[in-house]
Amino acid sequence: MTVRTTSFRPSLTTLGEIAPSVALSVVLPCYRAPTLARKSVMRLMRSFTGRVATFEIIVVDDGVGDCEGVLRDLPAIPGGQLRVITLPENRGKGGAVAAGMRAASGRVRIFTDIDIPYGTTPIMLVESLIRDRGFHMVTGDRTFPQSRYETELSVGRRLASRVFSTITATLVTGGFFDTQCGLKGFRGDIADALFGLQTVQRFAFDVELLYLALTYGLEIKRIPVMLESNTTSSVRLGRDSFQTLVDVARIKLHQLRGDYESTELRELVARECATASIPLRTPAVAQAAVQVRA
Repeated sequence: MTVRTTSFRPSLTTLGEIAPSVALSVVLPCYRAPTLARKSVMRLMRSFTGRVATFEIIVVDDGVGDCEGVLRDLPAIPGGQLRVITLPENRGKGGAVAAGMRAASGRVRIFTDIDIPYGTTPIMLVESLIRDRGFHMVTGDRTFPQSRYETELSVGRRLASRVFSTITATLVTGGFFDTQCGLKGFRGDIADALFGLQTVQRFAFDVELLYLALTYGLEIKRIPVMLESNTTSSVRLGRDSFQTLVDVARIKLHQLRGDYESTELRELVARECATASIPLRTPAVAQAAVQVRA
């Protein structure tokens, strides 16, 4: 697998002892929203305490440097770790999420927006589906009939989202329409592999992750979501829409050039398929398989 690294070194502030592995990591990319970040961290702490044995919440400060106060005066939580990663320069949402995911140690790793727009219940559902059902990736999908909105998006935002989703579904993700929902979770080893291949730093990074997951036949579960808040959008329709389309074109170019080759993902999926098929084999088929391997 080709691993792409960045040229900068983020700084890290931690509350609580860092364990080599935890049950759940939640990454919150943050840009100029330290007060909201602290509020969201406290909300997640309350939600996870007593429900998740070990967890870490990672706030990634996207090059502003105003989030270190998020940890100030927060109580230590048994089994819980709170971490702030400060990037030395603005990298965009995709860059911030990638920095958090690469630093995470959770057996399940989830990212969502800093205002926790869909609440904490879907986060716990994503964690459960990956931990108990073994899905490689779980993503929120706002196109489901069961998905609802308590706050209305502007007409411009809805139109831009629909146009973008149609273009990406046509060019990259093969009919997977809601690429941009701000709630996605991964099994830890899958996160390591996918974020090692990631190249897009800004809003189209979700498209790249889904393209990679679909390319390698990962097991993806979509869940409905209900928007509770939409307070932190930094999308500028004109400039950002153009940049996002440019990034989608780059993803297509990487695809055509074969830049996303991952032996690790191919072997992982093949190994799991082989294991899952063992109970389905008759003795004769199993013996034939042994002879072929020999």
